[in-house]
Amino acid sequence: MKQKTENNNEWKRLEEVIAWTGMSTNYFARFIGLPRGENLYQIRKGNNGISKDVAHKVAEKFPEISEMWLLTGNGEMFAPPQVPASKIPFYRQDAEQALPRLNELMPDEHICLSLLDEQHIALIYMSRAMHPRIPSGSILFLKEINPEQIIPGNDYMILCGEQAMLRTVRTSSKPDAWRLEPANHEDFDDWEIPASFIGKVWKVAGHLSTNK
Repeated sequence: MKQKTENNNEWKRLEEVIAWTGMSTNYFARFIGLPRGENLYQIRKGNNGISKDVAHKVAEKFPEISEMWLLTGNGEMFAPPQVPASKIPFYRQDAEQALPRLNELMPDEHICLSLLDEQHIALIYMSRAMHPRIPSGSILFLKEINPEQIIPGNDYMILCGEQAMLRTVRTSSKPDAWRLEPANHEDFDDWEIPASFIGKVWKVAGHLSTNK
């Protein structure tokens, strides 16, 4: 009985992480690399605890989560930031115009930030598609990821062919497709595209509004 209670406490921690991601249990299992959701359902039933392998898979996909907290319950759910101040390359160009030819460009300067790493880049967002949440003229902080790492509900700069656009990525009713959603529905429409159409993806780590 004691072991089952401890396992239930472990599920509560895992459940908290899943709720934080906004994913379903099955989607979360596939996202972290488990072959099926049954692995997590056994933890929920109290039959199994969180293995080191599962905790590592979670922390690998979500570095914000403390692997030690998942395993033991000690400390806080979110790992303390350990990234020192980094110099982020800043391109004083329209992000949607610059990203398709980024390899040809040189940064104009660097922005020092402690919460981002050197894999991030900064560009200017000139479109109104995400207005008012991300105003035109904002500085975007982007990090290139694999398309397989897309989490529905987050903002991404998507490159399709030679066209780049910033949208919130949503699941689609069509298989193997994404729905790209603007914040400004008055001037822009949703767009559904096959996942295979996506060339490169940059996750929006944050933005800095320069409008007064």
